[in-house]
Amino acid sequence: MQNTKTLKLVEGAIMVALAVVLSFIKFKFLPFGGSITLVSMMPIMIYSIRHGVAWGMLASLIYALIQMFLDLGEVIGWGLNVTMLIGCLLFDYIIAFSVLGLAGMFRNKNVAGGLAGIIVAIVLRYISHVISGFVIFKSAGLIWEGLEINNSLLYSLAYNATYLLPEMVFSVIVAVILFSIPQTKKIILGK
Repeated sequence: MQNTKTLKLVEGAIMVALAVVLSFIKFKFLPFGGSITLVSMMPIMIYSIRHGVAWGMLASLIYALIQMFLDLGEVIGWGLNVTMLIGCLLFDYIIAFSVLGLAGMFRNKNVAGGLAGIIVAIVLRYISHVISGFVIFKSAGLIWEGLEINNSLLYSLAYNATYLLPEMVFSVIVAVILFSIPQTKKIILGK
């Protein structure tokens, strides 16, 4: 039993490290922030699908803390008051990245369950960022590529979709490819 736990911990550490490295590979920097990474969420979500939500949540929380500490200097530089800073760290980092561990929630439903878990996890991350944008960064009156947006909820929905929708599409494509290879499908799903 101890060897199983040790192996899961080591695998989790490797997946967190891989996710962090992939998060540095960015395809495009968007005009108002955010970026599309090289499927940086996939290692955490695959780990969750492979070992279950409890292990996935542990790995995703560690990943969230690392992402938060990597961006902390930039976030502090935004000039947020203490309440806004705490809210930002909570919704844009702790919650947003920790929900990736929920990707394993449908892991017993084979490939469809794995894909559904990935989509649900990324949608939950999106919701967390939208809440942050709407509540913490109320941006009524901001200009977004020449379009005046007076509704901070609409702005937050649109802004966060610009990078998380492509991330979700890329993640699903990579997952479909991994699940279509019998050897990786067996490793991920344990079947």
